[in-house]
Amino acid sequence: MRKKIKIWFHSGATSDIKEFSIHKAVLGFISLISISAIAGASFIGYDYLQLKKISFNTGILDQTIIEQNNEIKSQRSQIQSFAGEIEILKKQVDSLSVFEDKVRLIADIKQTSDSSGLIGIGGIPRDDLDQDIPLEKKHNNLMREMHQQVGQTNLAAKKQALDFEHLIKMLEKKRNLLASTPSIRPVDGWITSKFGYRTSPFTGRKEFHAGLDISNKSGTKIIAPANGRISYAARKMYIGNLVVIDHGHGRVTKFGHLKKILVKQGQQVKRSDVIALLGNTGRSTGPHVHYEVRINGTPVNPLKYILN
Repeated sequence: MRKKIKIWFHSGATSDIKEFSIHKAVLGFISLISISAIAGASFIGYDYLQLKKISFNTGILDQTIIEQNNEIKSQRSQIQSFAGEIEILKKQVDSLSVFEDKVRLIADIKQTSDSSGLIGIGGIPRDDLDQDIPLEKKHNNLMREMHQQVGQTNLAAKKQALDFEHLIKMLEKKRNLLASTPSIRPVDGWITSKFGYRTSPFTGRKEFHAGLDISNKSGTKIIAPANGRISYAARKMYIGNLVVIDHGHGRVTKFGHLKKILVKQGQQVKRSDVIALLGNTGRSTGPHVHYEVRINGTPVNPLKYILN
């Protein structure tokens, strides 16, 4: 068997044919080296491509992480803003509740249900809103707490709306009563004698003073403290010129020692209408108006019915 392989070649059409002989073992070795080199180059090339792919994917992942971190900070900022809005909403609901209580006190309307429901709801800790805290840390608890507070505040707001609706209905019913309730000063001036027991300037004895004496210049205008009807407008012994207003609902006001009466019996008047001029008629020690408030015939302290 031949152990050599002959190879003939020529470089051109007119050149001589040259012959080479190569041993089979050498040719096999060269072939093996060539195949190994090709395989090694292919492996290195494949490995290089994989490394480039991994590097590319790593760059994308790094960019994704940066974007997610920015999104986390943005979410924290939004949550912090949302928490602030929740606190503002809670304060507004509380303010409405306080306002409702004041209106009910003035109008003498009792609360028919429990409070607004915001009592006991704490604020969101500021530390939980730190934008640098990892999203997974305290995030679930924070979101759960905010969700709970939003729910409670929403229920409180709905209840407050129902309370106001009930209050409006009650105020409608009491509107005539409120309009007929004395609530303002009948005249500006100085209080020279209060309601209650005093020493009489005429007898020197202790006696009950059923009204309030307010002094000012003679001729100062006197106004009605509430809506009503003039039930008396004439001169009367001791108290001089007298005007009595029947406000309905058992409420009556009296004005004595007037210089001049400007209304007539049976006339309807409204709060702030001028009804007379301050004077010194009847048994009096100087220009003033004797002002009385009576509820179901019983004199009460007029100061309790002066809000201005």
